[in-house]
Amino acid sequence: MSESAATTVHEAYAFACMRCGYGWEQAYEIEHHVDGANNDFVIYKADGERVPSPLSWPTCTNCGGHVVRIMRAGRVSAVQRLLDNPQPTRSAIEDSGAREGEAVAAAGAPAGAGHHWHLSDLLHPFHRK
Repeated sequence: MSESAATTVHEAYAFACMRCGYGWEQAYEIEHHVDGANNDFVIYKADGERVPSPLSWPTCTNCGGHVVRIMRAGRVSAVQRLLDNPQPTRSAIEDSGAREGEAVAAAGAPAGAGHHWHLSDLLHPFHRK
C-alpha cells in the first residue's frame, strides 16, 4: 500500500490529573495521512517520538492515572504566572486564559513540555477568601 504525503500541524495541550493533581503541558506534531485505500489516519508525535493520541486515553505522566483534564495550551503556565504575582486582577486572570471550564484546543500554542505543577497550585487563584 502506498500512502500520500503527510500534512503536519502543530498543537499543544495542557493537562491536569484529577487523581494526583499533577499538571503539565505538551506540544505535538500531528501528521495527517491518507492510505492506499483512501482512508484518513493520524499520527501523533511528541518530542520526535510517535505517541498515542492524547485525546483518546490521556495518561498522567506522574501517577499513570487516566482521569486527566485536557485544556488549551498555556493554562498551566498562565496559572503559574498568576501564582508568581500575589495580587492578580480579574482582567489579568481573564487575559491570561486561566478561566476554568474550557476544553481542548488550538494550533500554534506555545510548546511547554517541561512545565509541571500540582492541581492545588492551578486552582489556588480561583479560591475566594
